[in-house]
Order: sequence, then structure tokens, then C-alpha cells
Amino acid sequence: MKIVIPGGSGQVGTILARALHGDGHHVVVLSRRPLTRPWRVLEWDGARLGAWRGEIDGSDVVINLAGRSVNCRYHAANRVEILQSRVLSTRAVGEAIACSSRPPRVWLLRHGLGGKAGDGRQFISWIHYEDFLSAVRWLIERHEIEGIVNVASPNPLPNAEFMRLLRRAYGVSFGLPAREWMLEMGAALMRTETELILKSRRVVPGRLLEHGFTFRFQTWDKAAPDLCEQWRRASRA
Repeated sequence: MKIVIPGGSGQVGTILARALHGDGHHVVVLSRRPLTRPWRVLEWDGARLGAWRGEIDGSDVVINLAGRSVNCRYHAANRVEILQSRVLSTRAVGEAIACSSRPPRVWLLRHGLGGKAGDGRQFISWIHYEDFLSAVRWLIERHEIEGIVNVASPNPLPNAEFMRLLRRAYGVSFGLPAREWMLEMGAALMRTETELILKSRRVVPGRLLEHGFTFRFQTWDKAAPDLCEQWRRASRA
């Protein structure tokens, strides 16, 4: 298949492009900052139709991951840019699809993760990257599924438990808790927001489960050791 990924130059997009390219598909990434990759990367501004629209016409799948990172300070200008980057890119891709003589049959959107942070009770929704890739491949093949699909593990868990299991998997016996005032200071220095850590997100993939999708890593106590071992192998290499 020919698969076009607007905004596919970030961490998630690169993982996805590498996997789909490895599957033998013709992958085209649209990026503000084109880099040399094994797959094709074309420049776009993320807001207006351009020469890239020709890549949409005749493609099989479009996966839109475009949007300004939420890892920033939430002042008025950044809030506007976060919203507009998603609205404008979706509108531009939608217009390209609308004027295609052979539009793609699948269009996917929704992009968006020491000791405990704050009181540690806030929920974390997570997914192992292998399950993320499997879910994308699975959705591409399911023509009958439309609308919103949450791509996340079926077992979100509180931050304190998330960090405890991560420390155990990495072989760290103790982690100092980070109080909210510490996080506020660190976030200000890094020009980001504590909301990314402290806000509770308890997302359940109801539609994936309803339609029979099977997760390889359903729980964090299974996923964390696997990810840590992959990290160790990569570091040694």
C-alpha cells in the first residue's frame, strides 16, 4: 500500500514509518523539516494545500499525526498554536482528500504518553509501541470501523504504581518523590507544563476490545520489563 503520514517526523511518526516501511509499504512522510530517511519525506507547511496534495491522490491510507507539541508553556500564544496546528493540518489534509480523483480508503487522526509525581494518584494511560503499531495495522484492515477509537492499553494505572513497576523493571530499588512545587520549578525551567505529569488520564480502548483487537502487552508490569530490556540492548549496541 501507499501510506502518507502528515506530521510523521516525530517520535511516534518515526516508529510508525519505520515499521510500515519494513512491512514493504510505500511510505511518504510530510514534514516541516524534511530529513533523509529510508522512506520518502516531503516538505509541507502543515496549513495549506501544496505540491504534496498529489501524494494523497491515489494513496491507500493517510495517518495524520500533525500538530504542535503540547510539551510547552501554556500561555495564550502557545494555546492558540496547539489548537490551530491541529485544525489547519486536518483541514488541509481533508481538502486534499476531497479533491482527489482516487481518495484513500482509510484516514486516521488522534495523536497524542524516579518516584511518584505529586500525590501519585493521577492515572496514566499508556501503550507499548508494538501494540500501537499492531492497532494501526489492524484499523487499516477494518473497513467497517469509523469514528473515534482510543489507542491505549486497556489497563491505565495510577502514577505511583506506574513508577514503582518501572523502577522494578529497570532495577532501581528506590525513587524520591517529586512534590508539586518541585515539578512547577522544573517545568518553568524546561518551558513546559506540569499538567503533562499531574493531570489524570484514564483512557480505555473500548472499541478496540469490542471489535476483538488483542493486546500483546495488556498490563504495565509486562510492558515495562520488555521496554527496559530493549533499551539495555540498544544501549549496549
